[in-house]
Amino acid sequence: MIPLLVCALIGLYAAARVVFESETPRKLLYLNVLNFAIAGSIVLLIPDIMALFAAAAYFVGSTLESNAIASTWAGGVKRT
Repeated sequence: MIPLLVCALIGLYAAARVVFESETPRKLLYLNVLNFAIAGSIVLLIPDIMALFAAAAYFVGSTLESNAIASTWAGGVKRT
């Protein structure tokens, strides 16, 4: 129960920082932390091996999404 509480508190803090942060790079950082907290909470809430696979799939998908957002924000791929 304590690890789930820690994940939830970290997730709530990260969500608040995403909403109230004015700088986009910091928003992306806290969005990534929020994704870590959600994936950890999935594993801790559901006592099944499939929850591990679901959390891994969520984590990979959210990481790819965060990388795509960061790449787009940074200007994308430079073509010569």
